[in-house]
Amino acid sequence: MAQATYSVTGMTCGHCANAVTEEVGRLSGVRTVEVDVAAGTVTVTSEAPLARAEIRDAVTEAGYTLGDDPV
Repeated sequence: MAQATYSVTGMTCGHCANAVTEEVGRLSGVRTVEVDVAAGTVTVTSEAPLARAEIRDAVTEAGYTLGDDPV
C-alpha cells in the first residue's frame, strides 16, 4: 500500500470534499480518500504509488487546484 497527502486549494465545504473524494476515488488502485477541508489536504491510500499527474487531473476535474508541493 502507498499513501500520499496533497494540498488542494479552493475547497470550502462538505460538497467540495465530496467532489474531490468522488473524482480521486475513481482512479485505478485507490483504496481510500480522506479530505480535510480546513487544512486543504487530501490523503490518498492506494495499492501502488500514483502519478502526481493522475491526482492533479482528478482534482481539476472536481473543480479544484492541486498544490505545487506534496504535503
